[in-house]
Amino acid sequence: MSASKILVPIGFSQQSMVALGQAFNLAKIKNSDIVLLSVIEDQSMIQSLFLDDKSDELKTKVKSKLEGIASEYSNKYGVDVDTMVAKGRVYEEINEVADMISADLIVMGTNGAKSKGNFIGSNSEKVVRLSKCPVITIKGKDHRDGCENIILPLDLEKETKEKVTYALEYARYWNATIRVVSIILRDNQEVREKLAKNINQVKRFINQAGVKCTAELIEGEKKQTLGDFVFEYEKRFDADLIMIMTKKEELSFSNNISVTARYMIKNSEIPVMSIRPKESKYIMGPTTAF
Repeated sequence: MSASKILVPIGFSQQSMVALGQAFNLAKIKNSDIVLLSVIEDQSMIQSLFLDDKSDELKTKVKSKLEGIASEYSNKYGVDVDTMVAKGRVYEEINEVADMISADLIVMGTNGAKSKGNFIGSNSEKVVRLSKCPVITIKGKDHRDGCENIILPLDLEKETKEKVTYALEYARYWNATIRVVSIILRDNQEVREKLAKNINQVKRFINQAGVKCTAELIEGEKKQTLGDFVFEYEKRFDADLIMIMTKKEELSFSNNISVTARYMIKNSEIPVMSIRPKESKYIMGPTTAF
């Protein structure tokens, strides 16, 4: 399931350049091509009436800068790179281009929950919410080139097990260990037994696939968010990547993402890969969207 194209939105901020470096590291391992995309946001109708429209000039300048970055990184990593400049709403253009080029992965920077008006930070959640392919969002400035530990939170819903395929793929790239974890927030023996059975089945499956794996059921209190439990867990292993599911299944064609997924995307200090479950033909019960 190797990606053929990785789309990297570039806003020329420090954060988007950090994401760019990680995308090239991944592209080299996956033997993928990179497509760099910058989006020029549309002016309002009133702005275009009273200001000189220099959008073509701006587009040329952006394209030139983007091609300079593409040339530098292509030579450094030995990866084929294309560049694109689009005009419109940032998150819409990112997802439209991803569909157009049949991207298998989007890698983008995010400045997290406190970001307002930032090119990528204010759009990352919408990209994740609408994207048909997995999205890796990257916050923070210091990231390893490789990956030693992948955190895989699981609940009882079968949709969350779709992550296992991706976890196996990425663990094999780096010879990483997959850390399966489930969180129980109430003292319910039946739920506890089901969760324990679930994570141990996943652990066996991963081990049989030739990948290192651990599994752990941890206790939690309702006053703390599920996302914070995952963050505490990943710090124990100095982890490099968290894989989550994003879509709630109350409605089979809903574009909403869970509160937990949104919280983790905005607050995680390590990269988060968000995977949208395949659409179901039936209305499902609600999930935790881990």
